[in-house]
Amino acid sequence: MKRFSVTALLFLTAIISIAAPADKRVKVRLSTNMGDMVVELYNETPKHRDNFIKLVKEGFYNGLLFHRVIENFMIQGGDPDSRNAAPKQKLGEGGPGYTIPAEIDYPRHWHKRGAIAAARESDDVNPELRSSGSQFYIVWGKVQSESDMSQMSQRMYEVTDGEFEIPENIMEDYENNGGTPHLDGSYTVFGEVIEGLKVVKAIQAVRTDKHDRPVKDVIIQKAEVVE
Repeated sequence: MKRFSVTALLFLTAIISIAAPADKRVKVRLSTNMGDMVVELYNETPKHRDNFIKLVKEGFYNGLLFHRVIENFMIQGGDPDSRNAAPKQKLGEGGPGYTIPAEIDYPRHWHKRGAIAAARESDDVNPELRSSGSQFYIVWGKVQSESDMSQMSQRMYEVTDGEFEIPENIMEDYENNGGTPHLDGSYTVFGEVIEGLKVVKAIQAVRTDKHDRPVKDVIIQKAEVVE
């Protein structure tokens, strides 16, 4: 009887596990002077997720700028030095005083259009690919041609001695929707925009100065957890 009870309990637990929904993703609204967007944070990158939520709840991002914008590439924010920054002031070096270990989870998460990823210092001074503690970028990128993606996949196949090539679903996404495939595997992607992609489109097209800072400030007026 005891053996039957244990077996039945294990079977019931397995059924419940299968039926249970995947862990719910936390959502954050970024309200800017050009419109709102909602990002969903990945549970597979817990250090980045928890750090972003912590900073949002502390009000860290409120009043900061998207200080670096490159058309057909990405928009970048999260530098605390950008709060009340003087016009034409060069930005991009600020942070909370710490970095985060890389949580690169490619090919599960890639630089699709709308992906949110952590900025970081260059490889030569940051070989561990550690992320900035606060700066992030949201991908816009370009729609990729089938031939370009095929060549990129072939190069990856050759570099890894035949162990890896770009998965078909990722190639199709880049060809149909756009993104920045050359960044895959080098930066931690920790979420994606699920609402307000048109706002990203508008911001990435604004006029900028020689430092890629928008001539007219693009301000994160408020960041808040919505779920």
